[in-house]
Amino acid sequence: MRRLQKMLAGYQKIGPHLRNLFVAQFFIQSVNTAFFLLLNFYMVEEGFADYQVAEVLSYRFLAVCLLAFPLGLFIKGRKLRPFFYTAAIGLPIFSLLIIYAIEVHEVWLLNGAAMVWGVAYTCMQITVLPFILLNSDKEVHSEAFSLSYLSFSVTMFLVGTSYYFLNSWAPDFIDEKRMLQFVSGLSFLSIYFVSRIRWQERTSNKIPLRSIISNYDWGDIFKAVTPTLIIAIGAGFTIPVINLFFLNVHGVSSDQFSIIGAACFLLVACVMIFIPFIRRSFGYRTAITLFQSLAVLALFLLATTEYYADWEFAVYFAIFFYVIRQPLMNAAQPMTTELSMYYVGKKNQEIISALNASIWSGSWFISTQIFSLLRQMNLRYVTIFLITVLFYTVGVVWYAFLIRAYERQTGKNGKAVVAKLSVNKVAKNKEANKMAKQRFR
Repeated sequence: MRRLQKMLAGYQKIGPHLRNLFVAQFFIQSVNTAFFLLLNFYMVEEGFADYQVAEVLSYRFLAVCLLAFPLGLFIKGRKLRPFFYTAAIGLPIFSLLIIYAIEVHEVWLLNGAAMVWGVAYTCMQITVLPFILLNSDKEVHSEAFSLSYLSFSVTMFLVGTSYYFLNSWAPDFIDEKRMLQFVSGLSFLSIYFVSRIRWQERTSNKIPLRSIISNYDWGDIFKAVTPTLIIAIGAGFTIPVINLFFLNVHGVSSDQFSIIGAACFLLVACVMIFIPFIRRSFGYRTAITLFQSLAVLALFLLATTEYYADWEFAVYFAIFFYVIRQPLMNAAQPMTTELSMYYVGKKNQEIISALNASIWSGSWFISTQIFSLLRQMNLRYVTIFLITVLFYTVGVVWYAFLIRAYERQTGKNGKAVVAKLSVNKVAKNKEANKMAKQRFR
């Protein structure tokens, strides 16, 4: 028990301004997770084909892709709370509009609302991490990053279990549409918690737009974002449409997938809480490379269940590999973010956050569009998912090289550098004492 308290002690040092931010992020993420779990099923129920679902998803990603990089340049040196308000107000409104557009089958309204939804989500997505870095001590950065990413896992669990039990209790009343409406309305509470972030906000130094080329370390930025780009492109073929895979290949319904997703992300949450301890104990090599490698293997085994989908037990294997994959891949994410932020240095952190958001959404936009075309060509899910496996493998290898570069830069996560400085200081003190004694004699 005492050891557990020691592992979790860092979370107690997080200030109330960050706690309120994380609660606001929790309500905003609840909409994102509800859409992830249920929106695809709702669209299929309303008569949309799977390639049409992918096209709608792509518009959300396109908005983030187009906005994230300019916004990353714009927020440099500016206060970030106004962007939290934009997300807290805009996301619930346009979530409800998307649900309405699906119901009335207004495709132009659906695509437009999906794009603005992506804009509102971006305002929170790319500003949280720079806010944490600027407004907290470095000793709690790992814990703060973990809590920020934890909101997605916790909301996945809560939304998934809530929908499963409510749908089981009142299937004629609680369906995908009503659950999406309820969660969207509940997310208005994020406005209250953003208003409680009472903190003299620290901002970064401004960089004039005309000095963009010369004032950022583009070489380091390129090295840091490349593995994210590779993994994001691969993920876009699989993650946004994983529920369609379970529906069309294994016959898993929306309520069943919700409880599966809930179980997955309960495991993710449990693992993620201990990520700061794991990272400090084993370093980035084990905590990132090993976790990601096992996740890629689990995804490979998940995809290949389509080859024997007619077998009675195939669905159970698919669920098992999915449940294993999620905590392994998601747990590595706070660490890869922290690694990238530290590798590029303070001057480049806002732009890294923006580029990561832009890369993920831009890649998913392209990948979901390609997925739509491949499905129209009747290409099997397993073939498409194996493309993800290939991209993931290259990304994991690149992260291994980035970790080595960071360790050379800091001397094994900074520990060797500190030790070397301490040894040099002791040696200099001894030499100075010896010379003083000689002069005294």
